[in-house]
Amino acid sequence: MSSTAVFGAEPDVAGNVSYVGPAPKRIVVAYGFWIFLLSDIVMFSALFATYAVLAHADAGGPDGAQLFHQSRVAIETGCLLLSSYTCGLMWMAVGARNAGATYLAAAVTFLLGAAFLALEASEFAGMVMIGATPERSAFLSAFFTLVGCHGVHVTFGLLWLAVMMAQVATKGFRPMVERRLLCFSLFWHALDIIWVGLFTVVYLMGAR
Repeated sequence: MSSTAVFGAEPDVAGNVSYVGPAPKRIVVAYGFWIFLLSDIVMFSALFATYAVLAHADAGGPDGAQLFHQSRVAIETGCLLLSSYTCGLMWMAVGARNAGATYLAAAVTFLLGAAFLALEASEFAGMVMIGATPERSAFLSAFFTLVGCHGVHVTFGLLWLAVMMAQVATKGFRPMVERRLLCFSLFWHALDIIWVGLFTVVYLMGAR
Protein backbone atom coordinates (compact mmCIF):
# COMPACT_ATOMS: atom_id res chain seq x y z
CA MET A 1 0.00 0.00 0.00
CA SER A 2 1.26 3.48 -0.83
CA SER A 3 2.24 5.62 2.13
CA THR A 4 -0.15 8.33 0.95
CA ALA A 5 -3.06 5.96 1.61
CA VAL A 6 -2.41 6.10 5.34
CA PHE A 7 -5.14 8.03 7.18
CA GLY A 8 -4.03 11.55 7.96
CA ALA A 9 -1.13 11.53 5.47
CA GLU A 10 -0.85 14.29 2.89
CA PRO A 11 1.92 14.54 0.25
CA ASP A 12 3.49 17.94 -0.35
CA VAL A 13 4.66 19.31 -3.71
CA ALA A 14 7.93 17.36 -3.55
CA GLY A 15 6.11 14.11 -2.81
CA ASN A 16 7.10 13.96 0.85
CA VAL A 17 4.43 12.73 3.23
CA SER A 18 3.45 14.70 6.30
CA TYR A 19 0.86 13.80 8.91
CA VAL A 20 -1.90 16.14 9.93
CA GLY A 21 -3.94 16.10 13.10
CA PRO A 22 -7.72 16.17 13.51
CA ALA A 23 -9.79 19.04 12.11
CA PRO A 24 -10.12 22.14 14.28
CA LYS A 25 -13.00 22.07 16.76
CA ARG A 26 -14.84 24.94 15.04
CA ILE A 27 -14.98 22.92 11.81
CA VAL A 28 -16.15 19.76 13.57
CA VAL A 29 -18.85 21.68 15.45
CA ALA A 30 -20.05 23.47 12.33
CA TYR A 31 -20.15 20.24 10.33
CA GLY A 32 -22.06 18.40 13.05
CA PHE A 33 -24.54 21.21 13.51
CA TRP A 34 -25.31 21.43 9.80
CA ILE A 35 -26.00 17.69 9.82
CA PHE A 36 -28.39 18.27 12.73
CA LEU A 37 -30.19 21.06 10.87
CA LEU A 38 -30.50 18.98 7.71
CA SER A 39 -31.90 16.04 9.68
CA ASP A 40 -34.44 18.40 11.25
CA ILE A 41 -35.46 19.65 7.82
CA VAL A 42 -35.88 16.05 6.62
CA MET A 43 -38.15 15.37 9.61
CA PHE A 44 -40.28 18.44 8.96
CA SER A 45 -40.47 17.53 5.26
CA ALA A 46 -41.99 14.19 6.26
CA LEU A 47 -44.48 15.94 8.55
CA PHE A 48 -45.41 18.39 5.78
CA ALA A 49 -45.96 15.50 3.37
CA THR A 50 -48.14 13.68 5.91
CA TYR A 51 -50.22 16.79 6.52
CA ALA A 52 -50.66 17.40 2.79
CA VAL A 53 -52.06 13.87 2.38
CA LEU A 54 -54.40 14.14 5.40
CA ALA A 55 -55.42 17.79 5.09
CA HIS A 56 -58.94 16.91 3.88
CA ALA A 57 -59.43 13.80 6.01
CA ASP A 58 -61.59 15.58 8.59
CA ALA A 59 -64.03 12.64 9.11
CA GLY A 60 -66.97 15.03 9.01
CA GLY A 61 -65.52 17.18 11.78
CA PRO A 62 -64.24 20.76 11.75
CA ASP A 63 -61.77 21.72 9.05
CA GLY A 64 -59.19 24.46 8.75
CA ALA A 65 -61.65 27.04 7.46
CA GLN A 66 -63.70 26.63 10.65
CA LEU A 67 -60.82 26.43 13.10
CA PHE A 68 -58.11 28.82 11.95
CA HIS A 69 -58.20 32.49 12.96
CA GLN A 70 -56.14 34.41 10.41
CA SER A 71 -55.64 37.50 12.57
CA ARG A 72 -54.12 35.53 15.46
CA VAL A 73 -51.93 33.50 13.12
CA ALA A 74 -50.76 36.73 11.46
CA ILE A 75 -49.72 38.09 14.86
CA GLU A 76 -47.89 34.81 15.60
CA THR A 77 -46.07 35.09 12.30
CA GLY A 78 -45.15 38.72 12.94
CA CYS A 79 -43.73 37.85 16.37
CA LEU A 80 -41.58 35.02 15.03
CA LEU A 81 -40.29 36.91 12.00
CA LEU A 82 -39.47 39.95 14.13
CA SER A 83 -37.63 37.70 16.57
CA SER A 84 -35.47 36.52 13.66
CA TYR A 85 -34.51 40.16 13.02
CA THR A 86 -33.65 40.79 16.67
CA CYS A 87 -31.67 37.53 16.70
CA GLY A 88 -29.61 38.96 13.82
CA LEU A 89 -29.06 42.13 15.83
CA MET A 90 -27.88 39.99 18.74
CA TRP A 91 -25.29 38.28 16.55
CA MET A 92 -24.06 41.66 15.29
CA ALA A 93 -23.70 42.79 18.90
CA VAL A 94 -21.72 39.64 19.66
CA GLY A 95 -19.38 40.44 16.77
CA ALA A 96 -18.91 43.94 18.20
CA ARG A 97 -18.29 42.52 21.71
CA ASN A 98 -21.12 44.71 23.01
CA ALA A 99 -22.53 42.86 26.02
CA GLY A 100 -25.34 45.36 26.70
CA ALA A 101 -26.68 45.24 23.15
CA THR A 102 -26.34 41.44 23.16
CA TYR A 103 -28.47 41.11 26.29
CA LEU A 104 -31.06 43.57 25.00
CA ALA A 105 -31.46 41.90 21.61
CA ALA A 106 -31.56 38.46 23.25
CA ALA A 107 -34.24 39.61 25.70
CA VAL A 108 -36.42 40.98 22.89
CA THR A 109 -35.91 37.76 20.91
CA PHE A 110 -36.93 35.73 23.95
CA LEU A 111 -40.05 37.82 24.60
CA LEU A 112 -41.18 37.60 20.98
CA GLY A 113 -40.63 33.85 20.94
CA ALA A 114 -42.56 33.51 24.21
CA ALA A 115 -45.42 35.58 22.78
CA PHE A 116 -45.50 33.27 19.76
CA LEU A 117 -45.74 30.22 22.02
CA ALA A 118 -48.47 31.82 24.16
CA LEU A 119 -50.60 32.52 21.09
CA GLU A 120 -50.05 28.99 19.79
CA ALA A 121 -50.96 27.47 23.17
CA SER A 122 -54.11 29.61 23.21
CA GLU A 123 -55.01 28.32 19.75
CA PHE A 124 -54.53 24.70 20.82
CA ALA A 125 -56.54 25.21 24.00
CA GLY A 126 -59.42 26.76 22.04
CA MET A 127 -59.51 23.79 19.68
CA VAL A 128 -59.48 21.28 22.52
CA MET A 129 -62.35 23.10 24.26
CA ILE A 130 -64.63 22.58 21.24
CA GLY A 131 -63.61 18.96 20.83
CA ALA A 132 -61.14 19.47 17.95
CA THR A 133 -58.55 17.15 19.46
CA PRO A 134 -55.91 15.05 17.65
CA GLU A 135 -58.01 11.88 17.91
CA ARG A 136 -61.03 13.57 16.30
CA SER A 137 -59.73 13.14 12.75
CA ALA A 138 -56.62 12.38 10.72
CA PHE A 139 -56.50 16.05 9.69
CA LEU A 140 -56.36 17.23 13.30
CA SER A 141 -53.82 14.56 14.20
CA ALA A 142 -51.53 15.72 11.39
CA PHE A 143 -52.11 19.38 12.30
CA PHE A 144 -51.26 19.00 15.99
CA THR A 145 -48.20 16.90 15.15
CA LEU A 146 -46.77 19.35 12.61
CA VAL A 147 -47.53 22.61 14.40
CA GLY A 148 -46.83 21.14 17.84
CA CYS A 149 -43.43 19.82 16.71
CA HIS A 150 -42.49 23.31 15.57
CA GLY A 151 -43.68 24.72 18.89
CA VAL A 152 -41.49 22.23 20.78
CA HIS A 153 -38.51 23.41 18.72
CA VAL A 154 -39.27 27.04 19.59
CA THR A 155 -39.51 26.11 23.28
CA PHE A 156 -36.14 24.37 23.08
CA GLY A 157 -34.72 27.44 21.31
CA LEU A 158 -35.85 29.75 24.11
CA LEU A 159 -34.25 27.52 26.74
CA TRP A 160 -31.08 27.42 24.66
CA LEU A 161 -31.05 31.23 24.40
CA ALA A 162 -31.42 31.60 28.17
CA VAL A 163 -28.51 29.22 28.77
CA MET A 164 -26.38 31.10 26.23
CA MET A 165 -26.99 34.43 27.92
CA ALA A 166 -25.92 32.86 31.22
CA GLN A 167 -22.73 31.70 29.52
CA VAL A 168 -22.07 35.17 28.10
CA ALA A 169 -22.48 36.58 31.62
CA THR A 170 -20.07 34.08 33.17
CA LYS A 171 -17.56 33.40 30.38
CA GLY A 172 -17.76 36.46 28.15
CA PHE A 173 -17.26 36.30 24.40
CA ARG A 174 -14.96 33.32 24.28
CA PRO A 175 -14.61 31.48 20.94
CA MET A 176 -16.56 28.55 22.37
CA VAL A 177 -19.45 30.82 23.39
CA GLU A 178 -19.43 32.57 20.02
CA ARG A 179 -19.65 29.21 18.21
CA ARG A 180 -22.63 28.22 20.30
CA LEU A 181 -24.35 31.56 19.69
CA LEU A 182 -23.79 31.16 15.96
CA CYS A 183 -25.34 27.69 16.08
CA PHE A 184 -28.31 29.11 17.98
CA SER A 185 -28.76 31.86 15.39
CA LEU A 186 -28.77 29.33 12.55
CA PHE A 187 -31.27 27.17 14.44
CA TRP A 188 -33.58 30.12 15.13
CA HIS A 189 -33.52 31.34 11.53
CA ALA A 190 -34.25 27.78 10.35
CA LEU A 191 -37.34 27.71 12.59
CA ASP A 192 -38.54 30.95 10.98
CA ILE A 193 -38.10 29.50 7.49
CA ILE A 194 -40.03 26.37 8.50
CA TRP A 195 -42.80 28.52 9.97
CA VAL A 196 -43.18 30.47 6.72
CA GLY A 197 -43.79 27.16 4.93
CA LEU A 198 -46.10 26.00 7.70
CA PHE A 199 -48.05 29.27 7.66
CA THR A 200 -48.52 29.00 3.91
CA VAL A 201 -49.39 25.30 3.66
CA VAL A 202 -51.43 24.91 6.85
CA TYR A 203 -53.07 28.25 7.55
CA LEU A 204 -53.36 30.10 4.24
CA MET A 205 -54.23 27.08 2.11
CA GLY A 206 -56.21 25.41 4.89
CA ALA A 207 -58.46 28.42 5.43
CA ARG A 208 -59.68 28.43 1.83
